Amino acid sequence: MALTSRNARTGSVPLSGQGLRPDVNGSRRERLTALAFIAPALLGFTVFYLWPTLRGLYFSFTEFDFFSPPRWVGLDNYTSMFSDAIFWNAMKVTVQYVVINIGTQTVLALLLAVLLHRLTRSIFVRSVVLLPYLISNVVVALVFYWMLDAQIGITNQVLGWIGLDAIPFFGDQNWAIPTIAFINTWRHLGYTALLLFAGMLMIPGDVYEAGRVDGASEWKMFWRITLPLLRPILALVLVITVIGSFQAFDTVAVTTAGGPGDATRVIQYYIFDLAFQRYQYGYASAVSVVLFLILAAVAFVQLKLMRADESDVA
Repeated sequence: MALTSRNARTGSVPLSGQGLRPDVNGSRRERLTALAFIAPALLGFTVFYLWPTLRGLYFSFTEFDFFSPPRWVGLDNYTSMFSDAIFWNAMKVTVQYVVINIGTQTVLALLLAVLLHRLTRSIFVRSVVLLPYLISNVVVALVFYWMLDAQIGITNQVLGWIGLDAIPFFGDQNWAIPTIAFINTWRHLGYTALLLFAGMLMIPGDVYEAGRVDGASEWKMFWRITLPLLRPILALVLVITVIGSFQAFDTVAVTTAGGPGDATRVIQYYIFDLAFQRYQYGYASAVSVVLFLILAAVAFVQLKLMRADESDVA
């Protein structure tokens, strides 16, 4: 009776009873439900990503041509790359493509995102901007291949009308890589711009109001407010676009097939050539592993240099 009276006066809960016992069944049910939702994605990741990656890593230490069992050769495939002129040319061409593609795509996407942010936020306009990204890259490459054809392409027809010579966009070594970079920039520009636009929406509006009160111009607010506060999103976008650019393949395969000469033989096309045309699966796997390590290092350096884990937004 005294204990009950004391609990009533203090409003405390009795120390004993079912209310303090953890709901073990409920927690277990929640874990099972979460696993049920994760299981399909985890299965797909294991079957289509993890297991092929592990097999590729194993094949990189073997000599394998698909028609005979793999033969262990240790680091021979990796040491062969140092004297492989085609591999180094493929890396040089890939870096050239990445520099052109990332430079133009980032600058144009920033400009487009600022225009969307400052002038209009219409859902229809955003849908139109994203439309090229929804088209298959093979379809885009084929359309531009016809448009830029040196003989029948409409682009060269227009150049002829204004008195200029036809340009072999895909047949000249100096034009081929910039042309392919332009095609992929056109397709991915809207997607990249919308990512940056989403980052701009996270910047508080009162920051821009304070800038206007202080008399800052739009150009100064872009450099002093937008870019610094957009840094984490910009770092993410650069990592995504750089990795995607290093993996360029379908546009090259549809338009030039690595030519003219080896002018557009990017590293992904070289891996495809080794594996599915020369049947050198072991060496192709070794090149793939090296590409993976390069991309991991580039992404790590990018994130560290741009301090992607920090934000100036309060």
